[in-house]
Amino acid sequence: MKHFVLSIISSVFLFSCSVSKSKESHKTKPLFEFTQHEESLLTQGKVSEPMRILQITNQADSLILRTASKPIDVTNNKQLANILAKRLLTTVNDPKNPGVGIAAPQVGILKKMIAVQRFDKADYPFEIYVNPTIRQYSKKTQFCLEGCLSIPDKMDTTKNRAYAILLEYEKLDGSIEIEMIEAFTAVIFQHEIDHLNGILFTDHLDIEIEEAEERKRKNNE
Repeated sequence: MKHFVLSIISSVFLFSCSVSKSKESHKTKPLFEFTQHEESLLTQGKVSEPMRILQITNQADSLILRTASKPIDVTNNKQLANILAKRLLTTVNDPKNPGVGIAAPQVGILKKMIAVQRFDKADYPFEIYVNPTIRQYSKKTQFCLEGCLSIPDKMDTTKNRAYAILLEYEKLDGSIEIEMIEAFTAVIFQHEIDHLNGILFTDHLDIEIEEAEERKRKNNE
């Protein structure tokens, strides 16, 4: 899974709100079945066993990590969706390699499901989000030290993460929710949803370097 570090987490105050929404907006979205390979990956071990986390340093893993994930039909794939949720939670809480968030493609399942630790809630619970979509980004941005369990020995500070996001997602029971999420928790969601689109946090660093070089070039003209 992913791995973020906060220097002083107790000093960060986070806020969230939740409202229900009709399922109407999801009716036209294409939904995809789990492949036989994905089903095999999910069922070959116990739900209490962590799954192998794909690494960007492995060529075959890298191809999967760079592939966009497909939506999940939780109504028609309830059993596998629940197994995936449990195995994501087990993997992200593995004492040998803990993190604060994980996305399904990081364990080889190209489906839109993430687990996120909610630092804006009491006791910092891990929660599952199906087919998450960021509907709005705040203009205000924030710096955040980020890492990723799929990118070994790499941590750096991103500077272009939105401070707040408007998130729409589906729960395992099929209901749809919308939340406004802020601060560090918003960064975790942005990081994990990037994974669902084949994007890594290091891509943001590359963009920032390019933008800085472009500003420098213009200033020297």
